[in-house]
Amino acid sequence: MAGLQIVAFLSGLVGLGAIIGATVSNEWRATSRASSVITATWVLQGLWKNCAGNAIGALHCRPHHTIFGLEDYIQACRGLMIAAVCLGFFGCVSALVGMKCTKIGGSDQSKTKTTCFAGINFVLGGLCSIAACSLYAHRITSEFFNPFIIDQKYELGAALFIGWAGGILCILGGFVLCSSITESFSKSHSQANCVYKGAPSHSHITSITRVPAQAANPRPSAANSNASRAQYFDKNAYV
Repeated sequence: MAGLQIVAFLSGLVGLGAIIGATVSNEWRATSRASSVITATWVLQGLWKNCAGNAIGALHCRPHHTIFGLEDYIQACRGLMIAAVCLGFFGCVSALVGMKCTKIGGSDQSKTKTTCFAGINFVLGGLCSIAACSLYAHRITSEFFNPFIIDQKYELGAALFIGWAGGILCILGGFVLCSSITESFSKSHSQANCVYKGAPSHSHITSITRVPAQAANPRPSAANSNASRAQYFDKNAYV
């Protein structure tokens, strides 16, 4: 179980790194070379900056100087990616505390709850990353295949694929952590059932062994006591 939790933690950690890289990347979408007349220049756009480069190697980036002036889907993707980074960070810290191979976190029951909390954080963080990348990709594809848009068209950037991969790794790590917790719960429940079933059998054995001891010393019956009294009275009358 400890080895499985280590693999899940590494999967979530790598996924968190990929999500952070996708968040800060400027390659969420790139200009389509098919529709561009001048292929020596290109434009890259991200959540935080817009960059323009050429074949010589010069790259100039300009950050988004406004927040309320941005389009709604960019703001939504920003919020989802920030939430994914925060959830992944909390998942990594909780997994370090709750894993079986670490000596921190208290008792086994508290470590089990902490590990379950880490798995849930990983899963939620991965879902946020996948949702943000899918929303941005849907906007790019809808604009690319729209015949009424004659402006510069864009294609999917590398950051989207990195975000998808990071989200999948986080979800896999979270599911593995939660599955390890269910296994420990099933073991503890089976042990509790064995202890509970053993107690009645012991009391039953003791009750059976006590029955012959009680039967060996029977109480005197009422008939015997009456007979002894009659003999006593007969002797007194004879005297």
